[in-house]
Parts: sequence; C-alpha cells; structure tokens
Amino acid sequence: MYRLYHMPLSPFCRKVRLMLGEKRIEVELVEERYWERDADFLRRNPAGKVPVLRAEGRFLPESAAICEYLEERHPDPALLPTGIDDRFEVRRLCGWFDDKFFHEVTANLMYERVMRKLTGAGYPVSANVKAGARAIKFHLDYMAWLLEKRRWLAGDTLTLADFTAAAHLSALDYTSDVDWTRAEAVKDWYAKIKSRPAFRGILADAVPGFPPPVHYADLDF
Repeated sequence: MYRLYHMPLSPFCRKVRLMLGEKRIEVELVEERYWERDADFLRRNPAGKVPVLRAEGRFLPESAAICEYLEERHPDPALLPTGIDDRFEVRRLCGWFDDKFFHEVTANLMYERVMRKLTGAGYPVSANVKAGARAIKFHLDYMAWLLEKRRWLAGDTLTLADFTAAAHLSALDYTSDVDWTRAEAVKDWYAKIKSRPAFRGILADAVPGFPPPVHYADLDF
C-alpha cells in the first residue's frame, strides 16, 4: 500500500489523491502539518513540502513528479494521452494551474483565508484577497473558452489536466471562493468531475474551524 503525507486543502495533495482515486489505488493518508517542520518529515522531504508519497520503501516528493510516477506504474486508466501534442497540452495546463492559477488565485484566496490562521501567520492580507478575487474571473473565463471547444480541458478525454484544475477549484470551493454562475460550461464540467468516485474523499474533507459551505459536497450544487 502507498502512504501519502498530505494536507487536506492543499491543491497539490488533492491532485495526487484524485489520481490515486481514479486509478483505484489503495493509499493510506497521513495528515502532515508541514509548517511545523517536524524532523521526521524533513527527513522524508528536506524541502518541507507536501505531498510526499511513500512507495516501495522510498519517499517521493513533488506532485507533478508523483503523478508521472503513478501514470507509469499504473497506466490504466490512462490520464496522459499517447500523442506527443496531446501530452504536451495536458502538461501545459497542469503547469498553468499549478503555477499561474496557484500564485494568482489559490495563494491569494484559500491560503490567505485558511492557511494563515492554521499556521499562525496572522490575518489575511486584504489586498491579496482582492487580487485573487479579480484574477479568478479571468481564469474561469479561460476555462470556459477551452470547454466551448473541448469536452474536457485538454481535449475529448478526461486527463490529469482536469484533475489538476479540479484540485485547485475544489479547495477554493471549500471556502466559497468560486462564482459558479460566471461560466455555465465550467460549472457543468466541475459537476461531471465532482461526481466521480475519485472525488468522494475530497468531498469528505473537514478542516477544524473552517466548515465548508452546504453546496460543497452536493453533487448537484
């Protein structure tokens, strides 16, 4: 069995959890308060970040590398397409959400509202929250533009790009930071992916002191 050291609202951890769930891979979840920089955890990953996957006696850090590892070890169902151009598009979108979306939106909204309190880093910076609220509109519009031409974000099949985007949006949905009325195509896409069995563990997450909104685990919103 795999063991995943994670933090429930981390989109990077959620991406790995969704991939594990979609591939029906059994995993033990261990919640890690990575900001406390526990010596044992730092031995597992000197970078002091989650997720970390324990596999075959080794500790594997970095969500993108973990996902590539799982895809190669467990190729069915495939979450990376076979074509070179198609694989590039999936990786491009994974990079978009884990880099641009994270820094412009997730870090300014969910991390400001939740992680500052959890880690004892003080109160949210209002300017960052406002910047995140502005930026998410652009990203939702971009997703809608993609989904007008495609069944899923990267093409006609469900891929890691969809789970990467859903990982970020699900964390933001936990804090009611997604305006689902802005883009019907994005809401429909999220409803489809939210209803998959892989999402059940994500929707059951509970962070003490931060109850999710009523619609969070509702498959019909």
